[in-house]
Amino acid sequence: MTNTTRRETDLLGPRDLPAEALWGIHTLRAVENFPISGRRVHRGLIRAFGAVKWAAARANHRLDPWPPEVFAAIEQACAEMLAGQLDEHIIVDAFQGGAGTSTNMNVNEVLANRALQLLGKPPGSYKAVSPHDDLNRHQSTNDTYPTALRVAAIWGVRAMEQAVVELVEAFQRQERRCAEVVKIGRTQLQDAVLITLGREFGAYAEAFARDRWRLYKCEERLRVVNLGGTAVGTGLGAPREYIFRVVEELKEITGLGLSRAENLLEATQNTDALVEVSGIIRTAAANLLKTANDLRLLSSGPIAGLGEIRLPPRQAGSSLMPGKVNPVVAEAAAQAAIAAIGYDQIVVHALSGSNLELPQFLPLAAEHLLGAMDLLTSACSLFARACVDGIEPNADRCRRHVENSTAAATALVETLGYETAQQLARDAQAAGRSVRDLAIERGLLSAEQFDQLVSPQRVMRLGSVRIGNDAKHRDIGS
Repeated sequence: MTNTTRRETDLLGPRDLPAEALWGIHTLRAVENFPISGRRVHRGLIRAFGAVKWAAARANHRLDPWPPEVFAAIEQACAEMLAGQLDEHIIVDAFQGGAGTSTNMNVNEVLANRALQLLGKPPGSYKAVSPHDDLNRHQSTNDTYPTALRVAAIWGVRAMEQAVVELVEAFQRQERRCAEVVKIGRTQLQDAVLITLGREFGAYAEAFARDRWRLYKCEERLRVVNLGGTAVGTGLGAPREYIFRVVEELKEITGLGLSRAENLLEATQNTDALVEVSGIIRTAAANLLKTANDLRLLSSGPIAGLGEIRLPPRQAGSSLMPGKVNPVVAEAAAQAAIAAIGYDQIVVHALSGSNLELPQFLPLAAEHLLGAMDLLTSACSLFARACVDGIEPNADRCRRHVENSTAAATALVETLGYETAQQLARDAQAAGRSVRDLAIERGLLSAEQFDQLVSPQRVMRLGSVRIGNDAKHRDIGS
């Protein structure tokens, strides 16, 4: 040991580590044992740990007070972690054995050594503030880690909900803007019936609105925590007064509507609520993926494809093909959605692989549950701002598609009858002419009547207005 190192000892023996490091021997061994992913523990989880440790310190101080200056230093250290000021000192790999013990001990060591700094003592002076006896007092990894994960997940869900709201509002603006643009609706990628571009955008808005509601409701699944249950939910080693108090302290610190599980053993053993939340995140990803791909298809071409909308150009699309502009924001959003769907599978496998009283793969689930929220939060916000808000309808292209497609004939069925409309569509296709021109030429409809039948109001009216038993010709312009 030199003046640049300090020596700490654990169950396996002594080790030297940098003198000024805020982490300690348990962190050092974890770094050596798990050089797996190169990913640090999720920042939201670190900050949530700051809140959990702060709550535990408050509850413990009420029962068995530390000297005032020691408690003040511990509180400040926890507050700094909650504020994200100690992130760089949590250095263990996100993928780790031990059900998160390495993360918990890294947190304990950093908080203890930061408190020692605040007291004017060198790191490692654990007789004054101990990672075990002070920062982990009446706690276990098995109640602090799951509780921190749920707090971090609530924060993540709230951030994602706001990003989804951005997307809903962006599509609603486009719904109003494009309300009068009639276009071809397609099924199986084939021309079907007429709709409006505005209603198409409105349908996307409604799907994302459901996602927003699901996210809002799923917070309820995350509010019940097992803090106070210690190792397996029996509260072994923790005073009853502490168990009853600690979640109340966490509620006050975080401002979240948390509650202690009635059955702490069950809450420690089972993680189905996290699987459910992951499924809700996956559902939002599925909607994002479908919508991003639809916008890519609707903007395809722009000359030789559908070209019914124009996405905002963001960058040159090719190093070889001049003039090419790709739908890069929609592609990026789609890729984030695909990743989030994959992350859900990891969460499901990690948590369903739990054994008996402990979800031993919780660190893997935490990394991908929180990571999926991050991906979709960023992707939804980007998609709204850099893509959906800038969409321009190609009304001329939509109109030409309507006039030239056999789909227009469907709008004529109530007036002309199915057989006449079918023959008109067949003849127009064979002759390479528009349904509109051929219908007018044959005297089946006037130009004004045809335009009324394919107007936005007529296309999007719910059902039809029938007069008597024979609806032919009587519904035009009604």
